[in-house]
Amino acid sequence: MDVTQLKQFLIDANKAGYATGKEDMWTKEADNSTTITFEKDGFRMIDNFYGGEPYGGRMTVFYEEKPVWIMVYYGWVVEGNEFGPVYEVLQHALAKMPADSPLRGPHSYTEGEFEYINFWEGDMVRFMGEEQIVKGEDSVYKATYVGGLVDIVKE
Repeated sequence: MDVTQLKQFLIDANKAGYATGKEDMWTKEADNSTTITFEKDGFRMIDNFYGGEPYGGRMTVFYEEKPVWIMVYYGWVVEGNEFGPVYEVLQHALAKMPADSPLRGPHSYTEGEFEYINFWEGDMVRFMGEEQIVKGEDSVYKATYVGGLVDIVKE
């Protein structure tokens, strides 16, 4: 497995995951979490999250049944704002994941009166980032995420 393969898999998984908005393809777990899975070419992605509002979760990618990459995330809609329109913009932004850094959405995406803004440091090996959605001058959504490759150094 190389990082180029991982990037392509994340793009493919994203197209089949949360960004689609197809909740009928998601599994509601006994612990009240939700799981989205996707498999292709020896890779398997498990995206498990709690919420609603606010939400938090973990996306793990396995290659040949071994964990190789992880992202942990937490986000919320700022109090006083409607969830529906904000999360719709988020799904649309995540569907525009950049091919060179398929972590969340692009650096910027505008839809109607909303703007999605995403800033990250690092690369697929190790990264951290923050995203927000603003409406006019007001922040209506915020999230943070962190992750990278796992279990790559052998003793």
